[in-house]
Amino acid sequence: MKQLLLPKRIVKAQGVINAKSLKVKKPLQVILRRDEEWIYATNAVLEGKGYIILDFGKEMSGGIRIITGKNELAQSKIRVRFGESLTECCSSIGDKGATNDHSPRDFEYVLPWFADIKIGGTGFRFVRIDYLEDAFCVIQNIFCENEILYKTALYRYSGKDKRVSDIFETAKRTIDLCSAGDYIWDGVKRDRLVWIGDMHPEMLALVTLYGRMDKIERSLEFVRDQTPLNEWMNGITSYSLWWMIIVADYCFNTGAYDFAKKQVEYMKGLINRFDEVTGDDGALNHSWFFVDWPTRDSEDGEAGVRAINIIAVKKVIELFSSLGEDVTAAKKLLSKLMIKPIVVKKMKQVIALKYFALGALSDDEYDKLIDGGAKGLSTFMSYYILKAIAYKDPVKAIEIMKEYYGAMLDLGATTFFEDFDIEWAKNSCRIDKFPKKGQTDIHGDFGAHCYVGFRHSLCHGWSSGVLPFIKEYEDYIE
Repeated sequence: MKQLLLPKRIVKAQGVINAKSLKVKKPLQVILRRDEEWIYATNAVLEGKGYIILDFGKEMSGGIRIITGKNELAQSKIRVRFGESLTECCSSIGDKGATNDHSPRDFEYVLPWFADIKIGGTGFRFVRIDYLEDAFCVIQNIFCENEILYKTALYRYSGKDKRVSDIFETAKRTIDLCSAGDYIWDGVKRDRLVWIGDMHPEMLALVTLYGRMDKIERSLEFVRDQTPLNEWMNGITSYSLWWMIIVADYCFNTGAYDFAKKQVEYMKGLINRFDEVTGDDGALNHSWFFVDWPTRDSEDGEAGVRAINIIAVKKVIELFSSLGEDVTAAKKLLSKLMIKPIVVKKMKQVIALKYFALGALSDDEYDKLIDGGAKGLSTFMSYYILKAIAYKDPVKAIEIMKEYYGAMLDLGATTFFEDFDIEWAKNSCRIDKFPKKGQTDIHGDFGAHCYVGFRHSLCHGWSSGVLPFIKEYEDYIE
């Protein structure tokens, strides 16, 4: 669904007369009038050089639509900058990781007279428009054109806990924005791609909300068709494992066995491929042990990927058994994977994956899981961590969920982030404000790996795994 939305706030303006008129909707049609009384009473007028910063109130996916009137230059050069945070929309390419990767957000454009123009296609909440030459240009309106999934939800949290309700609605907006197109994206600013590993929490969130969906199936088959069996999905070994987990869990949650049957032959090929890269002694001969970005440089990567292997093969055995397919090869692979133990040194994500793989944790592992509360959580792995905590103490898991996701809300989040370390929140400025002296910028000053600074996505579908967790444990929420 495409929404046409007015700005909620004029953050700053220089060289603009009657900027507040941009918050008032006029006809969606260029008005051919030049009389000054109407111009100044009804419209915003750009005079000289300056800028305007607009806040549309929430994260959006799309661009802006500008309706102009009289322009003494006929065309005025402008610079348009989109930002998921206020500071990002005021940054230049290269500043603290600011980039035009995947969806350009910083570029020059021409503002014509008596025109209705559309600019941009990215993830944003804020827009800054600088006029780069002396101008006299009449602006009737600047709208956001937002593309978001519009579908009747089968489930919504309806309890009395306001914090949980806000978390639920923010997670829902996150996945709805990432699912507005023909495929399921990981993010609306970055990367706008079908990263299949990311899709497990996304799929669980969508199934929780809407049940069976064509675009989930289309995304799974798209990545399958782009990946010959001698390659790994998205170039990452563990992502081919996640594909099998997603297909199986999607089928179990929706009853889409007709869809699952169409994946069997490819899945059999994957079982054979993973058998080839698993030694008879259980050793994993993978080129990269990727669990998630926060674990990338840790010594727990191999243990995490072994857990994902075991989860995937167990899911395949369950799925194949329900479909009447031969499970001999999958059971052989599972027996090899179980030879070596999953030994976790530190990372909560990997402890949680071990729980999903084996169904139990030692007291020491569980203590590590809850140590420090929300410290050490990752948005991608939040569903698995919270579930692993909840198997012993659901109330504790809910408290940690509220601490972790609530901290993003307190920082102004209207969608949930690609990654979030709760330590970043200390002395950080909200995304809808400029940092004061001594404050850190939650967007520009943090991030790591491929998402440093402003390159960091503040609307990432994998963070919506909290939705199925809320549904599964709603009875424990007071």
